[in-house]
Amino acid sequence: MPRHRRVLTAAATALVLSVSSAGCADSHEDRVTLRLVAADYEVGGQSDSTERYWDGLITAFEAAHPAIKIDVEVVSWDSVDRKVADMVKAGQAPDLAQIGAYANYAERGELYSADSLLDLRVQTNFLRPFSAAGEQRTEQFGMPFAASTRLLFYNEDLFARAGVDRPPTTWDELKAVARRLKSRAGVPFPIAVPLGPEEAQMETMGWLLGGGGGYTRSGGSYAISSEENVDSLNWLKENLVKEGLTGPVPPEQLNRKEAYAAFLRGEVGMVNGLPSLLKEARAAGIKVGTVAVPGREVKTAPALAVLDWIMAFKRNGHRKELAAFLNFVFKDENVREFATRNNLLPVTLSVTRQMRAADEYNDLWKFLDGLPSSQLPPVDKTSWAAVSDSIKRNVGSAMRPSISPATALRQIAEDARRAEAGR
Repeated sequence: MPRHRRVLTAAATALVLSVSSAGCADSHEDRVTLRLVAADYEVGGQSDSTERYWDGLITAFEAAHPAIKIDVEVVSWDSVDRKVADMVKAGQAPDLAQIGAYANYAERGELYSADSLLDLRVQTNFLRPFSAAGEQRTEQFGMPFAASTRLLFYNEDLFARAGVDRPPTTWDELKAVARRLKSRAGVPFPIAVPLGPEEAQMETMGWLLGGGGGYTRSGGSYAISSEENVDSLNWLKENLVKEGLTGPVPPEQLNRKEAYAAFLRGEVGMVNGLPSLLKEARAAGIKVGTVAVPGREVKTAPALAVLDWIMAFKRNGHRKELAAFLNFVFKDENVREFATRNNLLPVTLSVTRQMRAADEYNDLWKFLDGLPSSQLPPVDKTSWAAVSDSIKRNVGSAMRPSISPATALRQIAEDARRAEAGR
């Protein structure tokens, strides 16, 4: 186990938090300890790739900066945003958080701005759509850390066994393929639909975009319970879930990690996937095909993009130390290492160019192609963290027999209204 990973009891957590907030979590009085809470990017449930990445980076950083110590805790995606929110609410904010939402913290004045931390050459090296998405009132607070787009992944061997000769391009075709995978090949999960709390907000957004809807209107206001969105989830429930085409695990209980693990075992015919899955599937011996995520009426739905953030909290001070660490994090070799290790998209211009020019990264080119026309969730809205959490907790219930999609979406819309009103 990497030496920087922490598995803490409640008492130990309280001790670390109190020491960190005092600014002296090390026995050397002149040594500053920064606490980082980071998300786990491991795909199939078996590796410690994220911990090993941070361990290598931190070891190199501490060797060059002996007066600064970095203490990192890696937390599953299904709880990392909530964990950081609870820490901040309790007055125990970490020095750094690498999570899914930044805007609510920026709005409350709890974050350092990017230009107060990053060298100009580092800040201007971010892909412009990403840095713009990290802005509040034209000032950047969210620093892009990792990006991905989604494609429909399919198991070519299972398709061949079911007599399917081409991937679907519309929802009706997707349903027909799923039926053949179940009836002719006995595939346990003809199409996996992970609406469990790990990343339900992104899986849901893909279906909403495919049906002509989305989380917001063109003007930026929420449209969560719109007719288009209700129709999209009704279609999913009636045509896939009720027909048993989404597998033996109810969608609301299926997390992305478990869905991907089943794909790696050869039990899933189709799943909406991010680039990381492609590398893992090939390593597992799965023959993988990819195609644009199908839409309901059109041949392709708008591409879904996901962007994760790193941010620095003001509470404990240490701006100079935070600046040193973050400038190190965004060195080309570290950005490239993270993208390569996880088969994710880089967030900087320089590394994007490097990966575009090297054949060894050709697995990522199709995902990079989707970026210019892709759509991000409303990450710049200060309410997004609360709305995202509500989606994770509630949208899966729309697939239960006793709850309608309209009811679930109305609950999320009400939570969004309250979050927008600051309640």
